[in-house]
Order: sequence, then structure tokens, then C-alpha cells
Amino acid sequence: MSLIEVKNLKKEFKKPIRKEGVFGYIKSLFSRKYTSLYAVDDISFSIDQGEIVGYIGANGAGKSTTVKMMCGILHPTSGSVLIDNKDILKYRKEINKEIGVVFGQKTQLWWDIPLIETFKILKSIYEISEEDYNERFNFLCDLLDLRDFLDQNVRSLSLGQRMRADFAASLIHNPKILYLDEPTIGLDVLVKDKIRKAIKILNKKYKTTIILTTHDMKDIEELCSRIIIIDKGKILYDGNLENIKYQFGNIKTIIFKRNTLFSEEELLCNFPTLDIKENETHDISISFSLNEVNLDNLLLLLINKFKVEDFKINDIGIEDITKELYENSKEN
Repeated sequence: MSLIEVKNLKKEFKKPIRKEGVFGYIKSLFSRKYTSLYAVDDISFSIDQGEIVGYIGANGAGKSTTVKMMCGILHPTSGSVLIDNKDILKYRKEINKEIGVVFGQKTQLWWDIPLIETFKILKSIYEISEEDYNERFNFLCDLLDLRDFLDQNVRSLSLGQRMRADFAASLIHNPKILYLDEPTIGLDVLVKDKIRKAIKILNKKYKTTIILTTHDMKDIEELCSRIIIIDKGKILYDGNLENIKYQFGNIKTIIFKRNTLFSEEELLCNFPTLDIKENETHDISISFSLNEVNLDNLLLLLINKFKVEDFKINDIGIEDITKELYENSKEN
């Protein structure tokens, strides 16, 4: 049985239609008309214990709305969310003891008290035993390097320190499920790397089930074996990350610096299906499908004929795959 079951979930928002001008505004106060918008439109999926699932999509696709319904914060228009086969709305208080949440742009920390006091308050709220609290607190402090600022007021913490503290606060009660909504937004590379490593260790040690929404595709590629792609409230793809990479994985890109010998026309004469682009710094990118172009022959031509010395070969990234799926969905 799956740990999380989302069944035919819908969330409708009604937006009032306002007419232009002062008189139109006054008239709309007495005669209200609405347009309906489905932020989430009949989606279903299940997640097993211990999975790390990337839930991705463009701004306004319905990601955060889904997460809020999965936490019981928002009530769906129809459909249901089951956690351990229990409806999140009927058993919200009981289920929320098994859930941790990090919203990248909101904090659950108490702003005017030292960070250490926040953890003590959470210990009481979640009724954590002294032994369990000490084990998790020390583990999280070491994992996220929190000890240097435990006695500082939360308002005085930097963004990176606050995000690490928020991450620890969501895990102090050792939840079965962790929802991460843009957890690395605005963070520098070092802090992002620290949080990614922490997610991997927590998942391995405690089998924590993690649902991650992010625009940082490196988060997805480093952490997730499965992705769910959503657009306009509907699921475009739900499956293994490697499968979708394999589906688009015959696409390669060779990048190198232009030299005087390079001839785009001659290259296209030999390989007419190449997609050749040049950026402002005169880097040449050549994208192609291995189904249509022999990589060895192309490299031989570049090295022998055009004297290309320094180059790199990139596989297609998940961000490019996502863009292509979006474009396909718009065309259909």
C-alpha cells in the first residue's frame, strides 16, 4: 500500500469579474459574476515510503496548491488525499504529526527568540521524548552546522542560516513525510549543496518520504529518481527520471570556442540535421540526435578539419526536457 494516495484532486478558485471604471466597479459590488480557474485539475498519483519525488512545473502550474492540499491547509473542491490510508481532512491533527513542511518563502521559526528556543517549543508541541529530542537535535545540528548561531534571534540570521534552521525545525519530530516547496530558493551554492546532502542522508537513514517542488533542476537531477511534471493543473508526465532522460537522451550538445577554420556551411553539408548556435562570447553549440548523426564522424571532422581542440559534450538536461514537454502540451 502506498504511503500517499492522491485521487482525482481538483481545486477551483473563483475570480470576480470587475468592469472598468468607477461605475463599473460599483455595479459589480451588487451584481457579482465570476470566472472559474482550476489550479489543480483532476490529478491522481501515489507515492511509496522512502521515495524522493520531484514535483515540478512552471510558475502557476499548481505545485504549491497541490502541496497545501496534501498538508490539509487547503480543502480540495473534489477528490481526496490519503496518508497511510487516512483522509488528510478527517485526520489532519493526527497526520500532521507525521508531516514536515518547508516553504522557501515562509518560515515556521519564532522571529524574536533565539533559535534554540524554537526547537524547545517544537519539542513540546510534538511531545518528543527527551532521548529522541537529544538524538535528533544533535544529529541535525551536526548535519546542517547550526551550533554557531543557536543562541541568535531568528530575525538576525542570514537567509542561508534561516533556511537551514527551517529545514531542521521541520525534521525535529522525525516525520514520515517531508514536503519541500522551493527549499533552496535564493540560496548560495554552498548552502544549496549542504541542504542537498542533508536530504540524501535523511532519506537513507530514516527512509523519509520527500516531495520536492523546485525550479532548480540541479536539485531534481541530484536527488530524485522519479518526477511528476505538472502544467495548468494537469499532470504531463509521471515516471522515472532515467526513463524520460532516455526518451530524450539521444540528444547531445557539443560546445567549443569558434576559430578561423570553422565553417558552419561545410559542417551542415556533411551533417544537415545539426542545430548550430553561437553566443555572445563566440562559443559554438551543436545539438543533434544520435539517431541521425554519428558522433565519431562528427568529432573527427571537428578535430581534423576545423582544428577544434577544447570542447565538451553535454547530455540533454531535465530543464530542456521539461521545456519540450511544455511546448508539446501547448501544441496539443
